Amino acid sequence: RGGELWPQRMALRRRQRRGPGGGRALLGAVLLCVWWRAAAERVRYAIPEELGRGSLVGPLARDLGLSADELPARKLQVASGGKKQLKYFTVSEENGNLYVNERLDREEMCGASATCSVSFEALVHNPLNVFHVEVAIADVNDNSPSFSKAALDLEIGEWTLPGARFPLEMARDADAGSNSLLTYQLTSHPSFSLTMKEKAGGKKQPELVLERALDREKQSSFELVLTAVDGGEPARSGTVQVLINVTDLNDNPPVFGKSLYEARVAENLPAGSLVLRVQATDADAGSNGRVSYSFGNVPEDVLSLFTLDSGSGEIRTESPLDFEEKNKYVFGLEATDGGGLTDHCEVQIDITDENDNAPEITILSLSSPVPEDAPVGTVVAVLNVNDPDSGENGQVSCELSGEAPLSIVASPGGSYKVVTASALDREQAAEHRVTVVARDRGRPALWSSAELVLEVSDVNDNAPVFEEAAYSAYVAENNAAGALVLRVQARDADAGANGRVSYWLAGGSAGAAGAAPLVSVEARSGALYAQRSLDYEQCREFAVAVRAQDGGAPARSSTATVRVFVLDRNDNAPRVLWPAAGAGAAVAPGEAAGAAAPPFEVVPRSAEAGYLVAKVVAVDADAGRNAWLSYELVQASEPALFRVGLHSGEVRTARAVSERDAAKQRVVAVVKDHGQPALSATATLHVVLAESLQEALPELSERAAGAEAPAAELQFYLVLALALLSALLVLSVALAVLARLRRA
Repeated sequence: RGGELWPQRMALRRRQRRGPGGGRALLGAVLLCVWWRAAAERVRYAIPEELGRGSLVGPLARDLGLSADELPARKLQVASGGKKQLKYFTVSEENGNLYVNERLDREEMCGASATCSVSFEALVHNPLNVFHVEVAIADVNDNSPSFSKAALDLEIGEWTLPGARFPLEMARDADAGSNSLLTYQLTSHPSFSLTMKEKAGGKKQPELVLERALDREKQSSFELVLTAVDGGEPARSGTVQVLINVTDLNDNPPVFGKSLYEARVAENLPAGSLVLRVQATDADAGSNGRVSYSFGNVPEDVLSLFTLDSGSGEIRTESPLDFEEKNKYVFGLEATDGGGLTDHCEVQIDITDENDNAPEITILSLSSPVPEDAPVGTVVAVLNVNDPDSGENGQVSCELSGEAPLSIVASPGGSYKVVTASALDREQAAEHRVTVVARDRGRPALWSSAELVLEVSDVNDNAPVFEEAAYSAYVAENNAAGALVLRVQARDADAGANGRVSYWLAGGSAGAAGAAPLVSVEARSGALYAQRSLDYEQCREFAVAVRAQDGGAPARSSTATVRVFVLDRNDNAPRVLWPAAGAGAAVAPGEAAGAAAPPFEVVPRSAEAGYLVAKVVAVDADAGRNAWLSYELVQASEPALFRVGLHSGEVRTARAVSERDAAKQRVVAVVKDHGQPALSATATLHVVLAESLQEALPELSERAAGAEAPAAELQFYLVLALALLSALLVLSVALAVLARLRRA
């Protein structure tokens, strides 16, 4: 996005508090919301501490530019690399507002730090994006100044001259800023007054000033009250009693060599390591010059981390130091001599960082699976990388390890986006595994890794592909209806419904009128079945187009051509065209007796061998070997007189005709095809040996008369057969009746 915009939002809150000394005044706080729009979105809010659970922080959804209607789909949520940050805030799914989830205590969260804020990421989905949110916690004056002791004991010799100063313990206030600035007041007394001594860092050390000489015999002790008041509004205060004992001469207090002792130590020092040594000297002798050391009013964490040798002044570590927890400790020490005189100094211990923390990788969001048609640059994961070390030890670089079309892009606030670097293709890789490696710049460098598994969801971007562009199938004719012709198969590289292929007939062509009805295709298997019996003599080949279509939306499809060749079977016997059927041995059904005589051939008696008598003409509707015909002479009145050509069907004289040969000759030839099994037909020739037609006519008339006798004889035999059958039937019925009567 473009430039940066800082709209500000302010709300005033007041809360009633009551202290141990009376009523608490109303406390005002300012709620400041700041929203940045830059290359990466930033939102900043400021709220006071001590807000209760459910308190409004700010309208996060509105500040991110999300309307109420968009919230369910965009799924606004907060995420962070550290669990500690997330426990403080929550976002409403209904209105997208950011609320306090747990009571905020600035002193517990940030200690004495001048600034205090909590940072986390806000994630929105569809599309995935990440926004950096920072909530600044403003200090509220909720802590009163406190002293480490209930009473401060001072011993002042009666010889002490007016104007002498006695350092008093400084109070501690856990608040920050002006709320922790302390002023001191002392109970009014003519012998004492209070003054302030400036110390390093702007702090003020209260000192008791002796205004006039003391007389132990008149008054041996005094009780005063020291009050510390902070700079809050309303101010809070704490008190401590100052008990003054007037003693005999101890005229030299202990004196520290420095008012501020400083040390710099590395974190992770073993327990018991020497940090520094303080030293105070006392010019007195004996017990009045013997100095002992003790902690002043110090926080509990100092007492748990450091020990002080009361005799030597050595400060040692009590437990390991951690730069990431706190990098500086400032506390006071007190030196007391045997006569009760004291001096104070301040100790500042700076903790230097060691590269002892590897970067921490937190996967804030992972969009898996991601569709394979996602555009380049689509955010698929949001990571947070945090290294609590400082300086170069905490500077982290991230990279992706592994072969995948992904890249990682840095965002402000330690966030990283994993985006698609090139187009995804589920058919090439349905899953991508990459390792995010985070490495700091310490010496030696520390690193950590986290594995990302990204699944790629399918998009219908592939049409079915047939194994062959054109198929050929061979089917023998006279097949059974429903017989398998061919099985086609198409493969779709997509998955699920997108890769589920169905088959359909897309049309027919070539060789068959209405080719499509001849076959059907099973939608799931791609098997083509014959719809009816095929006849080679009617259709020798045909083609159909088969369409393969997937189940995607929209569907994709492709087509393949299936050419079906019908194979011939020997299902047709040869048919004799000449001589006509009337010339054959058999008479067609229904032909009347005494029909016209079949045709005949006249052969002169002078014919020599090889004389062409006639040509038997036959055809076969089959094809190939099933239609190859051969001729053979099977019967003749004079077998030696005639022969027939094996392939030509020509009937010729095998020798010269002689006078002994009968005038009427009958020749029967069989025509066979070459199928398995072979089919055949017969042709009958009637030949008259005569020199001329007039000579042949008497022979033909006799043959016609002789033809009637066999017909009449056949009729007689038929009548006789019927009579015998009737008699047998009557006899069977009579025998059956007699048998039944006998049983009865």
